Amino acid sequence: MKVGLVSPYDYSHPGGVTEHIRHLADWLRHLGHDVRTFAPSSRRDIEHDTAEFYRIGRVFSVPANDSVARITMSFHMANRVAQILERERFDVLHFHEPLMPALPLTLLRMSPTANVGTFHAYAKSNIGYYYGRPILEPYLKHLDATIAVSGPARDFLRQYFPEVHPRVIPNGIEIENFRPGHTPIRHLRDDCVNVLFVGRLEKRKGLTDLLQAFQYLQERVPQVRLIVVGDGPLRSRVESFVESRRLENVVMAGYVPDEVLPRYYATADIFCAPATGSESFGIVLLEAMASGLPVVATEIPGYLSVVEAGRDSLTVRPKSPVELAAALTVLARDPELRARLGAAGLARAQRFSWREVTGRVLEVYQEARVAFAAKEARVVHNPISGVG
Repeated sequence: MKVGLVSPYDYSHPGGVTEHIRHLADWLRHLGHDVRTFAPSSRRDIEHDTAEFYRIGRVFSVPANDSVARITMSFHMANRVAQILERERFDVLHFHEPLMPALPLTLLRMSPTANVGTFHAYAKSNIGYYYGRPILEPYLKHLDATIAVSGPARDFLRQYFPEVHPRVIPNGIEIENFRPGHTPIRHLRDDCVNVLFVGRLEKRKGLTDLLQAFQYLQERVPQVRLIVVGDGPLRSRVESFVESRRLENVVMAGYVPDEVLPRYYATADIFCAPATGSESFGIVLLEAMASGLPVVATEIPGYLSVVEAGRDSLTVRPKSPVELAAALTVLARDPELRARLGAAGLARAQRFSWREVTGRVLEVYQEARVAFAAKEARVVHNPISGVG
């Protein structure tokens, strides 16, 4: 099967959707399918890295959902898109965030084949969906099948488009890479209990709450360390916070390459995800669980669709440093509880392997092809259309 994967986001910039597409493309190829990817990119050389990638559109940074979306806003791409579609002859086009401007909307409107849309986002509200519904609804009719990465992502979409009924297929995890047994970071493996944070340094990830909680934790558990993996716009503010509060044993690791990240999970004793909201899922939770770590997470819908509170994790209310500190203190003092939660998380993470997820996505592709063929047959045999 020839598949085109379409991303609205800068493909050279780290992000959950682009990582999802990369892994899905790799597994589809592993299973024998021919895959091309369409995306904007701020790196001009990325198109030369592989013949299987089409770089389309300049990248602009747009505030969205307590974060920044790096998308293309140019709609002057129709001629190039038409040439590619004519040449490639896809069996399925798979759109990730299909209602985002401008690349997904352009391709969706011009697509001559079966279309699948995956919806990743979750938020309490969306002004674009609310006011743009009359414009966006016609595009939804081009989709032959839909997917949401979680129950919250599905419910968020249906809040504005109740006629859409996506199948829930979660994000995947490379359980071959994220697993117990990796070599820890040697200088960070000592008598300290290591608490790990992995994520972009932006407001919605809740790192400031974790730093406050860590201050309380240090007063109760002297030998404890916080390791922060990730970079982002709030890095200087985070460093100033650490310095002004005179927090000791906070390691700012910065950006960590994918091949090194599993070693940081292997270095940790506890994983903490203190996000304040707007998360449709929790890839980092799965990475931690697949690595055998107990998890402390906030009770936001996207996270609660991944963890089982009390079985593989301790959960607390978002924006509550005191509750975070209490949960972290319980785990830091109880190695047996850490081991029990970690074992349960490891077992649960196996259900999210990319092999399993890709198989379910392929089932949707087949459903979309059948629906598209039926739609085409109705057009051909409908005398009112003037075609048949």
